[in-house]
Amino acid sequence: MNVTARCLGLGVTAALLTAVGTVLGYPELALLGTAGLTVVGYAAGYALWQPRLWVRRTVEPDRVNRGDACTVTLQVGNLRRWGVASVLAEERCGRRWIPVPLTQLRSGATTTVRYPVPTNRRGVLPVGPLRVLRRDPFGLVAVARADGEPVRVWIRPQVHPLRAVPAGIARSLDGQIDRVPHGSITFDSLREYVVGDELRRVHWRTSARIGQLMVREHVDTSLPRMVVLLDNRTAAYHDQADGASATFESACEAAASVVDAATRADLPVLLQMVVDQPPPDDTPSRHPLDRLAEVTLAGTDRLTGGDPVRQVCDQLRQQRPGDTLIYLAGTGDPDAVARIGGLRAVFASVLVGRITGAVDPSAVGAPAVGAPTGLAGVLFVEADDGVGFAAGWDAAGDR
Repeated sequence: MNVTARCLGLGVTAALLTAVGTVLGYPELALLGTAGLTVVGYAAGYALWQPRLWVRRTVEPDRVNRGDACTVTLQVGNLRRWGVASVLAEERCGRRWIPVPLTQLRSGATTTVRYPVPTNRRGVLPVGPLRVLRRDPFGLVAVARADGEPVRVWIRPQVHPLRAVPAGIARSLDGQIDRVPHGSITFDSLREYVVGDELRRVHWRTSARIGQLMVREHVDTSLPRMVVLLDNRTAAYHDQADGASATFESACEAAASVVDAATRADLPVLLQMVVDQPPPDDTPSRHPLDRLAEVTLAGTDRLTGGDPVRQVCDQLRQQRPGDTLIYLAGTGDPDAVARIGGLRAVFASVLVGRITGAVDPSAVGAPAVGAPTGLAGVLFVEADDGVGFAAGWDAAGDR
């Protein structure tokens, strides 16, 4: 409940008039004070009486790329059997508040409001709840409450089309390198039998030993397993300010473009951040593009236990989760590139993409493709932004 200064002044004055009139024998003052207290009580009761509303909120779609269209449809109905819902309402959409007309919503009636969601910035945008405000006619007391479960919109990075992804080079599980376009099927692991599995895949020797049906899992060794490593440290971007960086946004676009191209080509891809960040809702499994919508720059105050780049390199060296490594970062930490280059002995292919940022917007130049001195065997793409990275990626594929 929000009590205004006018209400406090009226209440104190009315109480004093009532007390003085009663003690000194002035009935007119006591009557005037009583009238003031009655007005305050009526205002409080009027504001506390809240209409019963039902709220239904839908977002179409709830996952969009930056700049794409997204619309929220909000339906609000009055559940009371009598009376009019004389309230003010507004809907939260990110940092904005959208007005919702409910001042004359009759019993059983429904109103629908549609509004666009701003998708000009990457991130996870909260939508809702509906804030309902009831104020008395005298403007003395206001009571606000929230209605409807809030939802979220994942605004993913903009995806730039890539002409191709690495194909035909992968490290087989038996230690060989397969360079044929279609390759062979290689044994990977054993797992428990589930209804629907083919009986010819049952490993009878193991099943007899443990007393439970076990089936063989195979993988196609000709398909490259890609690892996209996005550097989300503030130290990796020279234009970082107040937790924002244009080059970091471009690096996110580059990562999204690679992930999208690999997904469309049915290639397994793993997205990893240099500084791991937990999901906002403890979701165990998320789409890589959702993670790119959620990721933020991590400052030095979040980094514990030494150099995070060295830690992630040690982790990749031990786990070997893929065959092709793609490292994306800015130009703020050139030493990290050398540490990533040390993984050339682990991955069959290593690509380093650095986003430099456009110094002069009017300058147009081709992205640099090659390898710096001391990083033999590492493909190097340097571009101004995500569009330039896509062009550099395609140029690298022609080499």
